[in-house]
Amino acid sequence: MSPRATYRMQFHKDFTFADAEKLIPYLEDLGISHLYTSPITTARAGSMHGYDVVDPTRINPELGSEDDFRALSLALRKRGLGIVIDIVPNHMGFAGGANAWWQDVLAHGRNSRYARFFDIDWREKLLLPLLGEPFSAALEKGVIELREEDGDFFFTAYGKNRFPLRPEDASELADDAHAAFALYDPKSEAGRDRLRTLHDRQHYRLASWRIANDELNWRRFFTITGLAGIRIEDREVFEETHALYFRLYGEGLIDGVRIDHVDGLTDPIGYCRMLRERFEGIERPAGLAREPAYIVIEKILGADEKLGKDWAVDGTSGYDFMAEVAAVLHAPEGEGPLTALWSEMGGRHSDFEAEELRARQETLSWQFEGQFSRCVAAFATLARTTPEAEEITAGMLRRAIERLLWVFPVYRTYGTGTSAPAGDEEIRTLARKRVEPFIPPGEGQVVDMVLAWLAGTGPGDTDCAAEAVRRFQQLSVPIAAKAVEDTAFYRYGRLLSRNDVGFDAGQFASTVGEFHASAARRARDFPHAMLATATHDHKRGEDIRARLAVLSEIPEEWRTRVRAWREMNAPLSRNLASPDLYMLYQTLFGAWPVGLTASDAPGLAAFSARVTAWQVKALREAERRSAWEEPDESYEASCRELVEALLDPVRSRDFLTDLTDFVAWTEPAARANSLVQAALHYTVPGVPDLYQGAELPDLSLVDPDNRRPVDYAARRELIAGGSTGIQWADEKFALIASLLGYRLEHPALFAGGDYKPVVVSGLRSENVLAFRRRGGGKELVCAVALRCASALAGRKSIAAPAEFWGDTALDLPPPEARRASELFREGPVFLSIRDI
Repeated sequence: MSPRATYRMQFHKDFTFADAEKLIPYLEDLGISHLYTSPITTARAGSMHGYDVVDPTRINPELGSEDDFRALSLALRKRGLGIVIDIVPNHMGFAGGANAWWQDVLAHGRNSRYARFFDIDWREKLLLPLLGEPFSAALEKGVIELREEDGDFFFTAYGKNRFPLRPEDASELADDAHAAFALYDPKSEAGRDRLRTLHDRQHYRLASWRIANDELNWRRFFTITGLAGIRIEDREVFEETHALYFRLYGEGLIDGVRIDHVDGLTDPIGYCRMLRERFEGIERPAGLAREPAYIVIEKILGADEKLGKDWAVDGTSGYDFMAEVAAVLHAPEGEGPLTALWSEMGGRHSDFEAEELRARQETLSWQFEGQFSRCVAAFATLARTTPEAEEITAGMLRRAIERLLWVFPVYRTYGTGTSAPAGDEEIRTLARKRVEPFIPPGEGQVVDMVLAWLAGTGPGDTDCAAEAVRRFQQLSVPIAAKAVEDTAFYRYGRLLSRNDVGFDAGQFASTVGEFHASAARRARDFPHAMLATATHDHKRGEDIRARLAVLSEIPEEWRTRVRAWREMNAPLSRNLASPDLYMLYQTLFGAWPVGLTASDAPGLAAFSARVTAWQVKALREAERRSAWEEPDESYEASCRELVEALLDPVRSRDFLTDLTDFVAWTEPAARANSLVQAALHYTVPGVPDLYQGAELPDLSLVDPDNRRPVDYAARRELIAGGSTGIQWADEKFALIASLLGYRLEHPALFAGGDYKPVVVSGLRSENVLAFRRRGGGKELVCAVALRCASALAGRKSIAAPAEFWGDTALDLPPPEARRASELFREGPVFLSIRDI
């Protein structure tokens, strides 16, 4: 059963399958076709997200038993709904000794059956940089101990990690366990010496976390040492890690999957094709629609990057749409003034490209030195296999690869060492152009050789080429993710609504024409791609972005407010760097809870706690004044004290009054943006995904704030015809519910309808986005009003007055009204469906 609209739920120990089952009537009434789950396989104990899977062969018992999952699926099926699950093929967690496969590798080394499952370089012992200090210091402090449980002997560190011994060592100790503990007592010097000798005999080496970036000899997920990369390209690994999914699909309990971090895999395209082939070969229960499995991928598309139809997937999980709809809400005229304001507030770089370059350079040189060195070594080995590269030294290769990674325009290419997809050529050409200013004199031919190897046309041994290309492609991905989304996005604060997963912060706004082109291409190539506006990974909720986008239309008013606040709060904020202060002001404005007043002390305190948690994460990710590895507790305390002071109704009465006045003044425009975003989300080609709770205004911050419990009681009351008493909440919910109702009533129109832009003329032609869709004997017309803040500011209505529109008209067939002033008389969204 192909999805019509999905609803994403985050499962964990406090929200289980049984909890979700109680909400099925609500999902059905709302018009959802599929529950879309976070990962359901066994994760680290207490995991609140599920991406740290420790056993992919078993349902996570914290979420419920397999019977509980079956009950959920069957209850959904009984009401005509299905399930799409999130799967994690790139990596596994191993914290606390919970991953049996990883533990077996520690015990048996390269002879373990599971040694091939993980991406480990076995030329040296497996490095485990999990200690808080060097091994010798940890040993001296007595934090490394020998323990036994149920006949198994293992090391522990800090009483929580568990490192098994080689079977032969464990067997020897088992002969006299009581004596062994006396001999290996860490309190004595002789005991510590014996512990060191025993440790040195193992297949692994314990070390401080500080050496991981330089010496780690296995692939991890980004910089998270507790997540080990899997060699999913190995058919045995693929089958064993996916056996549960195939069985659930064969039993009719799931309808498809969303693939997490597909670009981390060795061969993403090959993996997706293999997955599609396996699903197609599975017999499903009688009575289920014989439709292909639904497969979408979490993939970040670079500027102008297109997903190839040869991937054998239904599309992406929707970050691209999220970026497109956000960009079209922004007024391009605001770019200059807001860039100037960012520079005024102490922004280090006025353009994002420079900020990204600096972040890439720092990230590569520090956090990925070990992986980078192995990549260079692989290319050096390849170079030695061909006379054409006999005078290309390892140093030359290091400089060439380093500089390419500084400027690489997308997450990765998809070459195999002997061939590459046609779409990669444009990427390589752009990379060559961008790297030119950084190439050392006389070394351009080295860059060209590396690019030729990436293209599969370079000389040398094909096996060596495959290994070198693999290492480059699996390195370019975390460099892009960490440097751009996890670092530069927290440093660059021109307008924070442009800094989110899958966005290009250097692109301030987009045109209506660009939005139309993307929608038409999606209708043609991936009509069932997922469409997201909020996710478990977003940095700011969809309605924070909608509210912040208003600032692009009123930059002068915003500048006036910021300058006044800076002067007003100078005694409180003297210890804060100006860029941090400016991003804080944007966050306070953007995330301000609907209905919160300047005198609501408990509400302000709750908001303060949320903002403080965001700011700590922002500071550490930016790695300017603080960092995860070495937090600056003094600076963080100053930031926390400022937030608490600014949100104190007594200490900051004047500031809070001015801020709430500004929030109220801009609220009509923010509400309008929110409704426009929702209207496009549920009407353009694709499958809309509704992230848990976002049917009401989503003013959440980065995780864990965006994973807070959802008040479903309030939402069930709305679906029953009640009211929240908050206009924005009621109107957003009503619009989404009605659009989901349209999708339910006219499935052929939305599943396969075409997409045709509607021509707009007149004074405000750039302020209207309109299109038609036809399918199943129906025609949909959707028109939305864009960027009307100047006409809405300070009003109660979200409908721009007639004089704003002037002679603006839409080329619509009778009997539809054509003048924008008529179409948008009641608000920023016009919709109609008629027979054709």
